[in-house]
Amino acid sequence: MQMRLGIDAAKKAGGVVEAVVCYSGDCASPKETKYTLQYYLDFVQELVAEGIHVLGVKDMAGLLKPEAAKLLIGAIRKAHPDLPIHVHSHDTAGIAAASMIAAAAAGADVVDVAIDSMSGLTSQPSMGAVCMALEQTNMGTGIRYEDIQALNLYWSQVRMLYSCFEANVRASDSSVFDHEMPGGQYTNLMFQASQLGLGTQWTEIKQKYIEANELVTPSSKVVGDFAQWMTSNSFTKKDVIDRAESLDFPSSVVEFFQGYLGQPVGGFPEPLRSKIIRNKQRIDGRPGATMEPLDFKKIKAELRSKFGKHITDTDVFEEYQGFIEKYGDLSVVPTRYFLGRPEIGEEMHISIEKGKTLIIRLMAVGPVVEGRAQRDVWFEVNGEVRPVSVEDKNSAVETVSREKATSDPGSVGAPMSGVVVEVRVKEGQEIKKGDPLCDGIRRYCSRFWSH
Repeated sequence: MQMRLGIDAAKKAGGVVEAVVCYSGDCASPKETKYTLQYYLDFVQELVAEGIHVLGVKDMAGLLKPEAAKLLIGAIRKAHPDLPIHVHSHDTAGIAAASMIAAAAAGADVVDVAIDSMSGLTSQPSMGAVCMALEQTNMGTGIRYEDIQALNLYWSQVRMLYSCFEANVRASDSSVFDHEMPGGQYTNLMFQASQLGLGTQWTEIKQKYIEANELVTPSSKVVGDFAQWMTSNSFTKKDVIDRAESLDFPSSVVEFFQGYLGQPVGGFPEPLRSKIIRNKQRIDGRPGATMEPLDFKKIKAELRSKFGKHITDTDVFEEYQGFIEKYGDLSVVPTRYFLGRPEIGEEMHISIEKGKTLIIRLMAVGPVVEGRAQRDVWFEVNGEVRPVSVEDKNSAVETVSREKATSDPGSVGAPMSGVVVEVRVKEGQEIKKGDPLCDGIRRYCSRFWSH
């Protein structure tokens, strides 16, 4: 079992171990052949044998229907009467509230919900709805309606502050039962598709997600990369299978087939796997078993010596420290002004420490300094006017028209839009089929391709 190392480490550290079974397919359907009820029961039995404390059932795509929840949770509860069961779902199709109530009735100890103003769609089902539905049953939560509404009022105001980041998801999408896209990925993938110029092809991306899912399940991140790549290149599932030996796949797809994410249920499809990874390393066991040891104490000591502070995460800390050195501690700035600039003449009250508040008013914004992409901005700070020179990235944007690849000899197109980071051949160099020409990174997604 690939989870054993983590389970043992958490137990050794004195932690409470909640092991999670990810739900996929439809265990109540007679057509289900892979993720059947027996599959889940066998998996749970393996976890219990490892000495877990809590079982999590994670329905990350919102596929768990009420009858399936009743069947699955009921069977687990019958097999393990004393095992705490925690169920998590998403409301993409609009049935999660009914499913969570069914799970509770079947023996679940905890079901996840979200406060009303943050609930529904790709989030969790409404807390108010689930609590009120259970109120007059023997499963009443004891949570007062008035308390839910008080919390809801607060979070509805918070959500307004972040409205600029809202995805264009307006209604439930029952097609999730076909494409099985996780709730946490649905809106992210929609945004990525828009940034890659595929926004108008969202319906096609969902269809390609179905096809990609059949090839690389269970990793949703890999399926998302695969689906966008297939859409961008107008590939079908048959094209991928037939031309796998010559196609330039996203690196996440190649790494999946190499085995870096572990071994999928039923193994990798052959000969597709061999055609995709070609002469790259093949991992047939637990990926971490072959990794070189990492000296965390040494890295921590080096960072402490460099920054003289408590360190928790190396790469993230270095990035954070650089941000602090450039901009200062912005955690004291109210969210409204952190996300968007104030209006001219608007006054801000910022508490920088106990008993010390800065009263700041935006006075004026000057023109762009020619050739420097900077502006002078004037603030009044506690009655004193101060100019600040700030970088204006928008003023430096240039429109660049690039030649589009064609089918003519000598024209080479990238598998996805992005930026070339390294050219691996030189002018006049002789190349043959399969030789890499350049490395690139696709925009916004931090995924590399090689061509």
